[in-house]
Amino acid sequence: MRQSRPSGRHTRRLASAAVVATAALVLAGCGPAEDIPVLTWYTNPDDGGQATIAQQCTEAAGGAYRIETSILPNDAASQREQLTRRLAAGDTSMDIMSLDPPFIPELAEPGFLAPVPEDVAASTTEDTLEGAVAGATWKDNLVTVPFWANTQLLWYRESVAEEAGLNMNEPVTWDQLIEVARDQDKELGVQGARAEAMTVWLNALVESAGGHILENPEASAADVQTGLDTEAGHQAAQIISTIGQEGLGGPGLATQQENEAMLLFQGDSGSFMVNWPFVWPATNAAVEDGALPEDLPEDIGWALYPRVVEDQEPAPPLGGINLGVGAESEHPELAWEAIECIVAPEHQTEYFITNGNPPSSASAFDDPAVEEAFPMAPTIRESLELAAPRPQTPYYSEVSTAVQQRFTPPGAVDPEATPAETGQFIMEVLRGESLL
Repeated sequence: MRQSRPSGRHTRRLASAAVVATAALVLAGCGPAEDIPVLTWYTNPDDGGQATIAQQCTEAAGGAYRIETSILPNDAASQREQLTRRLAAGDTSMDIMSLDPPFIPELAEPGFLAPVPEDVAASTTEDTLEGAVAGATWKDNLVTVPFWANTQLLWYRESVAEEAGLNMNEPVTWDQLIEVARDQDKELGVQGARAEAMTVWLNALVESAGGHILENPEASAADVQTGLDTEAGHQAAQIISTIGQEGLGGPGLATQQENEAMLLFQGDSGSFMVNWPFVWPATNAAVEDGALPEDLPEDIGWALYPRVVEDQEPAPPLGGINLGVGAESEHPELAWEAIECIVAPEHQTEYFITNGNPPSSASAFDDPAVEEAFPMAPTIRESLELAAPRPQTPYYSEVSTAVQQRFTPPGAVDPEATPAETGQFIMEVLRGESLL
């Protein structure tokens, strides 16, 4: 009789059982402790949440493995650089990696990432929000596992919206926000610095208008076509240009990133702001410290990202972190088991509450403790369903840098010329005809 071939999951369990047995012997004094496999998890900086989960999963593994964390640099670009360099060199310590979604295709295309076993893909995405799955995918294949997801909301001052007569229970457009800022001599919290935040903003505007920065992001460098010189690209550029040229983003717009935008919004001239959920715990912490008025949180509301087109749903920014395994890892089976533990909904819930990073799991939002800590959690969940990833291309770093160079400062953006010039510049860079 032909025997069925053991599934990948079954094989891993057998391997783990063997390791557990070995660990039991180790714990019983029958072997050296150093025989327990050590999995290195390269994490992005946070408030210690990933280290806590690593400890919890190590304890849950019962000696099958031990997870040690290694913290990557602060900014996403430096994280990308270090991970890419290590993977290209065949570093065997790349067991688990916390990866920013835009850089995943660059690592997947040359085969730097170990394939996600089918059973792991199924178990870790069965209740994952759509946007998070899209950010973990390359060429229709899940190449990483969603861990936590992030998105931007529209934060607003209740007093400003009320004076303007805006019904914030209904969708609002960028044009409406600009008009209110003009009328009330207020400032809009946006990110206009020459940094990744600008690509995040532009991508959300173009996607919300029904377009794409790249029309065929999976194409080779020679065949990539940009979608900026389109109606969607021009609408996006018009919004950025208007805010920049009329000074509606504040005097520091040209160097303003997420934190600076939050500070602007918290001040007397604050009105509306697009930003990540971290602003809520940060604002409350500042109030507790006495740095901000006690009644400020009562004046802060939240809604879905503003629309570019009145009758068209927005496409909010998508962020977060996915987990991947290096192709040269010495412990891929154990690494995937550890990842299944790390992304368990209860861990995502705890991570959200303690570190402020929203879950990618839909069920993780159901915990009452989540809404108690983040009353805007239902809006975050809805936003994640609408969120659109930045261009999923192996050349993302080049595309993003080109966008940043051409769309900053916002006051210099020409709605008629900048989209076409940026699209041409991106193609010249990818084809080796121009330098960044």
